Amino acid sequence: MSSFTFAFLTVLLAVTLLRWGLAWRQIRTVGRHRAAVPELFEGAVSLASHQRAADYTCAKARLAEVHAILEGALAAALIPGGGIALLLKAWEGWLRPGLGSDVGLVVSVAVIAGILELPLSLYRTFVIEARFGYNRMTVRIFLADLAKGAVVGALLGMPLLAAVLWLMAEGGHAWWIYAWGAWAGFNVLILAAYPRWIAPLFNKFAPLQDAALQSRVEALLARCGANFNGIFVMDGSRRSAHGNAYFTGFGRNKRIVLFDTLLERLDPAELEAVLAHELGHYRLRHVGKRLAMLLGVSLALFWSLQALREYPRLLESLALPIPVSDGAVLAAFFLAAPLLLFPVQPLLSWYSRRHEFEADAYASRQAGFDPLCQALRKLYQDNGATLTPDPIHSAFYDSHPPAIRRVGRLTSPAAGAS
Repeated sequence: MSSFTFAFLTVLLAVTLLRWGLAWRQIRTVGRHRAAVPELFEGAVSLASHQRAADYTCAKARLAEVHAILEGALAAALIPGGGIALLLKAWEGWLRPGLGSDVGLVVSVAVIAGILELPLSLYRTFVIEARFGYNRMTVRIFLADLAKGAVVGALLGMPLLAAVLWLMAEGGHAWWIYAWGAWAGFNVLILAAYPRWIAPLFNKFAPLQDAALQSRVEALLARCGANFNGIFVMDGSRRSAHGNAYFTGFGRNKRIVLFDTLLERLDPAELEAVLAHELGHYRLRHVGKRLAMLLGVSLALFWSLQALREYPRLLESLALPIPVSDGAVLAAFFLAAPLLLFPVQPLLSWYSRRHEFEADAYASRQAGFDPLCQALRKLYQDNGATLTPDPIHSAFYDSHPPAIRRVGRLTSPAAGAS
C-alpha cells in the first residue's frame, strides 16, 4: 500500500468515525434529556410530545450511523478498491475511450450511489416517518418521484457533465475556470426555472384562496417593500405531515410557497410571522450571500480538481487509470470531496444559523414577537425536532438553531446566545 493510499484511507476512516460518533452523541444526549420538557417550553409542549420528538430524533440518528458507514465503504471500494477503474474498463469496452465512456463512468457512479441510498430512503420514509405519524407518501408516489427525479436529473445534469468533461479535455490549463463558469450559469438557470417548470412536476401549487390571509400577507409585503409573483399553497400533505414555508426564484419568478399542512396548524398572526421570517431572508440578501458562498466554494473545488490532475502518481496510487481518465478523476473527486470536506461543515452550518437569527429578528420587528415565538414552538413540535440536541452534533449539522437557543434568543438575548 502506498503512502497516498494509506493517507486517503486514514482520512476516510477518521471522517466516517466522526460522522458515526456524532450520531452516537446525538442519541446519548437526547435520550438523557428525554424525561423532562425544558423549562422554556413547559406548558407549550407536553411531555408526551417531547418524548416522541426524542424517539424520532434517535431513530433518525441510528439511520445516520448506518449511512455514514455505507458511504465510507462505497468511497473505499470505488476509489482505492479499484471500482472506478473496473467501471471505466467496462465502458471503454463498449464505447471507445473518450467523452462517451467518461460520461458513462460518472453516471454509473451516481447510479451506484443512488442504489445504495435507496434502501435507506425507503426505511426513512416507510418505517421511521410512518412510525411517528409523519409519512403520507404511498409507494406509488415514492416511485413516481424517483422516476421523475431521475429523468429531470439526466436531462439537466448530463449535458452539464458532458460540457465539464469536454472542457477538461479541450480547455487547456484554464479549463477549470471555464467549467466553473458553466456550472455557475447552470445553477442560476435552475434557480430561475425551478418555481415555474421543475417544482410543478412533483407538487401542485394553487393560489392562496383565503382572502383575509391574502390581504394580511399583501400588507406585510407592502411594509417590507417586497414584490413577489404570487402566493401559492403546495400540497405537501400528499407526502408528509411536516409543515414549512419558503420563497423561491428571482426576478419575475419570485413566489411565496406555503405548505397546506402549515395552513392547517398556524393561525393568521403566526403565519404572518413565519412569512416575515422568510421575507427577512429576502430583505437581508441571505439567498444572494449563500449563493456567493456556494460559488466561491465550488471555484475552490474546481481549482483543487485541476491540481489533482497534475499528480498522476497520486492518482495511480488510488487505483485510478493511468494515463489519466478525466471521467475517473471527476468521479473520484466528487465521490470523496463531500467526505473529505466534512470537517468544514460546522462553518457552513454556523453561517446558516446566523442568517436564521437575523431573519428571526427581522420577523419580530415586522410581525410581532409573540406570534413568531408561538409559531416556532408549534413548528418545532409538529416537525418532531428535539428540544435537547447534542451541542456538537448541532454545530456540525443544524442549519437552523436549536429550539431553546432560537426561542431563548427572542425572549432573552442573553439566554439565546448561550
